[in-house]
Amino acid sequence: MSDQKKIEEMSFEEAIRELETVVGQLDRGDVALDESIKLYERGAKLKTRCEAKLKEAEEKVAQITLDANGEPAGAKPVEGL
Repeated sequence: MSDQKKIEEMSFEEAIRELETVVGQLDRGDVALDESIKLYERGAKLKTRCEAKLKEAEEKVAQITLDANGEPAGAKPVEGL
């Protein structure tokens, strides 16, 4: 597993990259049971982080305003972000 950076501080890209590593390790099946459980738990947290970052991005995109020509004119702030 890569460094134990706090999941809450990871960008989407960092979290998805580590999640792919975790899944690969579990798929190979060459990890002891206790380590597999730890990897699974971390993977679940990484998945949650990725989902949260995607939802945040979707909400920001949904708030983009268009001008009279249908071109992006800016973005309205999303409440709570």
